[in-house]
Amino acid sequence: MRARWAVLGMVPFAVLLCFAFLVRPPPVPAATPPELSVLVGVLTRPEKYASRHLLRLVYGTQPAAPLAQVDVRFVLCRLATDEQRLLVALEILRFGDVIVLNCTENMNSGKTHTFFSSLPGILPRRYDYVMKADDDAFIRVAPLAAALRPLSRHDLYFGYGIPCAGEDPYAGYMSGMGYALSWDLVEWIAASDIPVAELRGPEDKLVGRWLDRGRRRCSHELLPETVAVHRLKTPERWTTVLRFFNATAALPPSKLYRFD
Repeated sequence: MRARWAVLGMVPFAVLLCFAFLVRPPPVPAATPPELSVLVGVLTRPEKYASRHLLRLVYGTQPAAPLAQVDVRFVLCRLATDEQRLLVALEILRFGDVIVLNCTENMNSGKTHTFFSSLPGILPRRYDYVMKADDDAFIRVAPLAAALRPLSRHDLYFGYGIPCAGEDPYAGYMSGMGYALSWDLVEWIAASDIPVAELRGPEDKLVGRWLDRGRRRCSHELLPETVAVHRLKTPERWTTVLRFFNATAALPPSKLYRFD
């Protein structure tokens, strides 16, 4: 009798097992691939730890750009002191957003060329665009992606034209606060002898000479569709810009803090 009850007691369990194999959860839909990808390289110096911390806060709290992958990386030359080697290594362990190039820190002696020309050989993937940005510039990720999305993925030099007074889009160069190159131009810089022959001097002006491409847009007041704001060298200027774009709009109400 005990054996019979044991067999009968196992029947519902067997039915449940069969049901588990027959009823499977619906497949998880695949993530929609991004329509474009942008690498933003912020050229900065190893000792500017506070600046990088501020920029991580600024970029990390911006609304994501729809259907776009925008990766921000801090670009340094070789580390010169034991302190830099230790602290930058900790940054890399924590954030994974630092690139250290094989160059000596400089202002007008080829760091920009080293940045662009190194990327095809050191990155595990290609991007649609690579942007060079200053560490005192505020790049708004969503407007940047929206501005680039309808543009060509080839032979593109995109930015803020210098000098402002001109109307010829094939003269001048793009302001160093932030300009983007399509990936084919990055590969061209890496392979061509033309940039190598002219590395010393105002680097962003040299890029314009190399490429002889671009369109210009003059200085103006802050607008909702503004992509980049330059010369934010003081906390007061950062405060003005971040307030204009309502950078803390997503902060939820809470009893844990107050700002009045």
